[in-house]
Amino acid sequence: MNIEHLKLFLRVAATNNISLAGQALGLSAAVASNHISKLEENLKVRLVHRTTRKVSLTEEGKAFLPYAEDVIASVASAQAALRFTDNALKGTLRLTSPASFGRMHLIPALTDFLAQHPGLNIDLKLSDSIVDLVEGGFDIAIRNSQLKDSSLIATKLATDSRIVCASPDYLAKHGVPVSPQDLKNHQCISLTGLDHWSFAGENGEMVIKAKGNLSADNGEAIRDACVNGLGITVCSKWIAYQQLQDNKLIPVLTDYPLASDTAIWAIYPSARQVAPKIRAFIDYCKQYFVENAYWEQ
Repeated sequence: MNIEHLKLFLRVAATNNISLAGQALGLSAAVASNHISKLEENLKVRLVHRTTRKVSLTEEGKAFLPYAEDVIASVASAQAALRFTDNALKGTLRLTSPASFGRMHLIPALTDFLAQHPGLNIDLKLSDSIVDLVEGGFDIAIRNSQLKDSSLIATKLATDSRIVCASPDYLAKHGVPVSPQDLKNHQCISLTGLDHWSFAGENGEMVIKAKGNLSADNGEAIRDACVNGLGITVCSKWIAYQQLQDNKLIPVLTDYPLASDTAIWAIYPSARQVAPKIRAFIDYCKQYFVENAYWEQ
């Protein structure tokens, strides 16, 4: 039985798409389809239903899936044991991260990590869109949002404190809000899709719909717009710590902290055996951000 065919089958089961599954493994749609056919011939059973629009597992495919997962996990464990005989990590670690956090904090973290593991390659995708780990073929996703998929595992890497802030010029021209309700009279700059701001008050949580003439899909753009006096915004300290230190941004509504329990997370697929390169990277980042979360100081 061909191990690569099994890996492809697992990817097909996750994506319900032979073409996408093949792309993740560097195969054309035709080659991927042929590999699945060979696996079915080898097992003498139909594993997937194929139509022009959708692929799904047959009952036999569903029954075979956990056994295929066990085989791949066992192979990964065996390979890991061999790799650790020379205490070296090899291969490629595919990462995805929010663009701003990746550029500002993850890239600096990689310097020592790659020096410690010279046989390891990093393939990093920076995007503010939430990507599908399995469909995209990623080993780890760095995220600052809560985990919603129970098939994934989340490990906290660092805190993500958020504040409401504005530039001194904006506050001088438009006044300082003293309660969340005052935001209705201000220009609010929001991250695309995150225009409901929740505050913790004495009488419970207050939710304000942020309104303004500017929104953007990038955290650094939001921060810079705020520095330039375009309005009030919610910023993570990790993205605005320098501007806060330089008094280019001023915290407001400090008596009404944002009602959010946010953090920087490493997200990775659930598996019986976590690949050594994934475990090594997560352990390294947890220690690195303990020592280098300077935005919280």
